[in-house]
Amino acid sequence: MNVSSDQEVLLTPAEVASLFRVDPKTVTRWAKAGKLTSIRTLGGHRRYKESEIKSLLTSISKPMTGSGAINNE
Repeated sequence: MNVSSDQEVLLTPAEVASLFRVDPKTVTRWAKAGKLTSIRTLGGHRRYKESEIKSLLTSISKPMTGSGAINNE
């Protein structure tokens, strides 16, 4: 984990991948597709805001109800 000047915790693609249980390349593809916001380091590496990742994890872990729910009948 890295911390930027404004004290936002930044995660590497590998750290994000372990949270979502996917390959780090999948995280990079999500960023390229605009599904995740990435920050580039001076060396060109991607970093992700921990607050955004935790928020996304929370939103997808809640069961969907209403019209957005998938009906398996």
